[in-house]
Amino acid sequence: MIKKWISAFRLKTLPLSFSCILVGNFLGFNSDYFSWTLLGLALLTTLFLQILSNLANDLGDAMKGVDNEFRIGPERAIQSGKITVDEMKIAVIVFSILSLISGLGLIFSAFNYSQAGWLLLFFFIGLAAIAAAIFYTIGKKPYGYRALGDLFVLVFFGWVGVLGSNFLQTKELLLLNLLPATSIGLMAVGVLNMNNIRDLKTDKSSGKITIPVLLGAQKAKIYHAMIIVLGLLCLLTYSLISFQNWWQYLYFLITIPFFINLKVVFENKDARLLNPELKRVALTTFFISLGFSISLVLRYL
Repeated sequence: MIKKWISAFRLKTLPLSFSCILVGNFLGFNSDYFSWTLLGLALLTTLFLQILSNLANDLGDAMKGVDNEFRIGPERAIQSGKITVDEMKIAVIVFSILSLISGLGLIFSAFNYSQAGWLLLFFFIGLAAIAAAIFYTIGKKPYGYRALGDLFVLVFFGWVGVLGSNFLQTKELLLLNLLPATSIGLMAVGVLNMNNIRDLKTDKSSGKITIPVLLGAQKAKIYHAMIIVLGLLCLLTYSLISFQNWWQYLYFLITIPFFINLKVVFENKDARLLNPELKRVALTTFFISLGFSISLVLRYL
C-alpha cells in the first residue's frame, strides 16, 4: 500500500523543486529577518506542492490517454493499475489541502496581522501555485497541453520560488536577484524540455502540444541548449557582480554534467536513451543551487 504511493509521489523530482527555495532563502542569509523556521516551512510547502503536481500529472495524463502502452518514460501509477483514478483524485485533494495548510503556516510565520496586504498577496500566490500544480494536465484545457508548461515552470520554479521565498525572509525585492531566479527557473525548464523531447512522438500522437512538438526534434535540441546556456550565464553574471573571492566560483565546477547532457542530447537518435538525462539535469540543477547557496552563505562568514 505505502510502496505504491511512494512510487506515485516520484520522490526523485523533489531535489529539483527544493532548488529555488534554497537559492531564494540563502540570497537573504544576511538579512536581519532571516529565519530557519521560514526555510523549513518553505521546503515543506514545496514538498507538498511537488507531490501534488506529480499526482495531478499522473491523473491528468491517464484520463487523457497520454500514458499508454507506447509511453517511453517510467510507468505511471494509474497506467500500471496500482492506483485507481478515484484513489488518485482523493490524493490530489489531500495534497491540495496539505499544501494550503503548510503555505498558510509559512505566510503567517513571515508576516504579522499589521501586514495584511502582504498576507493577502502571498495567500493568492499560494493559491496560484496550487492551481498551477493541478491544471498542468487536468481540466478541459490544461496548459501543459498547449505548450505553456515551460513558461509556468520558469515563473513558479524560478521567479516565484526564488524571489518569493527571498521576500519572505528579507521583506525586500532586489532587481539583481532576478538573475539567479531566472537561472534556476531556466534549469527547471530544461528538465521539462528533456522530458518533452523524450516523449515527443507519443505526445504528438496523443494531441499533447509541447515546445518540442511545435519545434520538431532538431530545433527542440537547440532550444534545450539555449535554455541551459542562458541559465548558466545568468548565474555567472550575478556571481561576477556579487562575489569577490575566487573560491566562491568553485560551484561552477558542478555545471560540467550540463555539457555532458548537451552532448548526449545532440547525438541522440533513440528517445528511450534520454531517460537518464532527466535525472542528470535535475540533480545537476539541485547541486548547483546547493553550491551557489553555500557560496552565498560563506561570503557573510
